[in-house]
Amino acid sequence: MSTAVESTDRKPLTSTKTGTVTGDKRDKTRTVEVSFKAKEKKYGKYLTKRSRFQVHDLQNSSKEGDLVEIAACRPISKTKTWRLLRVVKEGHRHNE
Repeated sequence: MSTAVESTDRKPLTSTKTGTVTGDKRDKTRTVEVSFKAKEKKYGKYLTKRSRFQVHDLQNSSKEGDLVEIAACRPISKTKTWRLLRVVKEGHRHNE
C-alpha cells in the first residue's frame, strides 16, 4: 500500500535581503527599498545606493515604513520575483 506524501516544503532560500517598505497601495504587492554601500571606482569613496523590489505579500501584513525580510522566488508577475518572509520591525504608521 503506497501513500502519497504531500510536501509543503519550499526550495531553500537562495537570496534574502532586508529593506524598508516604501509603497503599500497595491493589493498583495509591496515596494521594498534596500540600501547598501558601494565603493566608487575612481576615488574609492563609499556611496549609499538603493535597489527597489516588487514584493509579493499574500496576507497584506506589511505597511509603509516597516522593516521587512524578503526572499527571491519564481516570477509571480512581470515585475514581482520576490516574496515577503517576515516583518522584522513595524515602522511609524500614519493615522488614516
